[in-house]
Amino acid sequence: MTLFDPSILRLPFYEERHHALAADLEAWVERHRQLPHEHRALDVEEKGRVYTRLLGEAGWLRHAVEADSGRQRPDVRSLCLIREALAFLDDLLDFAFSIQGLAAAPLAWYGSPEQRACVIPAMREGRSIGALALSESESGSNLAALKSQAVREGAGYVLDGTKTWISNGPIADHHAVLARTGEGPGGLGLSFLWVPASTSGLRTERIDLLAPRAFSSLHFSQCLLPATALIGEPGKGFIYATEILDLYRVSVGAAALGFCRRAMRCATDWSRQRNVAGSKLIQTQFTIEKLSGMSLHLDTTALLVARAAWEFDTGVRDVAAHASMAKLHATDGASRVVDDVVQLFGAAGLVADSEPEQLFRQIRALRIYEGTSEIQKMIIAGAVSRPPSR
Repeated sequence: MTLFDPSILRLPFYEERHHALAADLEAWVERHRQLPHEHRALDVEEKGRVYTRLLGEAGWLRHAVEADSGRQRPDVRSLCLIREALAFLDDLLDFAFSIQGLAAAPLAWYGSPEQRACVIPAMREGRSIGALALSESESGSNLAALKSQAVREGAGYVLDGTKTWISNGPIADHHAVLARTGEGPGGLGLSFLWVPASTSGLRTERIDLLAPRAFSSLHFSQCLLPATALIGEPGKGFIYATEILDLYRVSVGAAALGFCRRAMRCATDWSRQRNVAGSKLIQTQFTIEKLSGMSLHLDTTALLVARAAWEFDTGVRDVAAHASMAKLHATDGASRVVDDVVQLFGAAGLVADSEPEQLFRQIRALRIYEGTSEIQKMIIAGAVSRPPSR
């Protein structure tokens, strides 16, 4: 294998079906290695649409949007392998895959059979794009402090408020919106609502990012929704959102691993061909030190991700802390890895649109997605400080 580490895949964390999936992913990545260059001219929103359709047609979205047979949730080890491969190839491929999975989760995991039948098949095939609308500018990562409100009126709801930093916001056909429905204080009074993008009173405001993404704020003004817009049970939205973020958190670590594998390949290729003072760059002590550090990070990240993903899939309790460890270690360390790559390239690594420069911009957001590094430390510390279970 040229992408995945065979020694990691041989560990008991993985099964034969994961070995087969990894082989299929490697073959697909190899066939599509020119994909980023072929679609370079597309703007970020059109690229999001094209990539979502491509992932649906290839069958990859099935792993994110639908649960495995006999399960209520997606297979997390499969999610992680796919995100690692897609991030290795193109950051926007990984973005399209992960956001479609996050957007589908409220409906796929907690929605009614009628809701799932209406939405999930089109999302699985990439014909319909979703967005998960959680964040608000004044609440940060504290979901219990959300202010967007859905008031019961007649047989439905009236939704008002603003969501921001919404991935796929400008191109989504529908949004899973977490809003206050009043069943209780704080997190006890939140529910998920399914809101089509065509809903009257919904306005989208695009946001430009350091690494281009289809991002926006969503402004809801007197949006009328039917009672059937409610996803799952009223007042359970905080619990649902926490479960979704916990599961997807470990997959962010897998995406960071994919970025680091691309960075490592970039660094070794450059170091082998770059001449410095009569010898190759790879022969210098400072290069050896950086490459060895990158290799160590790849292995430790792969092990942490594999453990947390295996725990989710096998029903281990209290896996949230291990997911946070995987995400924190992977994403904080990825920033150091990519910074070292830029340093090895020197001025060539600062050239706009060069691979090191792209990686430098792309990797930064992973320390914020699905909870900042600071939030991960709080989760880990909380687990450490609890009395041991008896």
